Amino acid sequence: MDKNNLNIRLATLKDIETLFSLIKALADYEKLSHEVIGNIENLEKHLFGNPVYAEAIIAELDHKSVGFALFFTNYSTFLTKPGIYLEDLFVLPEYRRQGIGKTLLNFLIDLAKKRNFGRVEWSVLDWNKSAIDFYEKMGAKVLPDWRTCRVIIKNPPIFEEL
Repeated sequence: MDKNNLNIRLATLKDIETLFSLIKALADYEKLSHEVIGNIENLEKHLFGNPVYAEAIIAELDHKSVGFALFFTNYSTFLTKPGIYLEDLFVLPEYRRQGIGKTLLNFLIDLAKKRNFGRVEWSVLDWNKSAIDFYEKMGAKVLPDWRTCRVIIKNPPIFEEL
């Protein structure tokens, strides 16, 4: 890959269809396509509406979108600083091992530095050894003592009153 042909940039409204397509490709790769119940209209509203809930970065190689990162601001009470939570980082399988994922992650880290944020963090599936190896090679520490907790918001409420 000629690095001069790689462009990493913040996504714009014109990228919404491409982003949603890459999100579906990520779900397919993770064998989670059945969990994609959102839609392009909500994605557009949340990335480019008011308020903005998340941001995205696009990786283009030879003017073709081949990867993305979607992230949002979180907050560390211990650092008393905002940070970035990386929800998804994905490069199409046929474009991997060319430095695109590394460039996406470095772009995000540089963005956090420019914003004077305290850290960048994310989750990784425990079966995804290639991703874990990639993140550790980049200098990330995979925290073994932490587990993700999730409550899906739906009606009726999932918690019953005691």
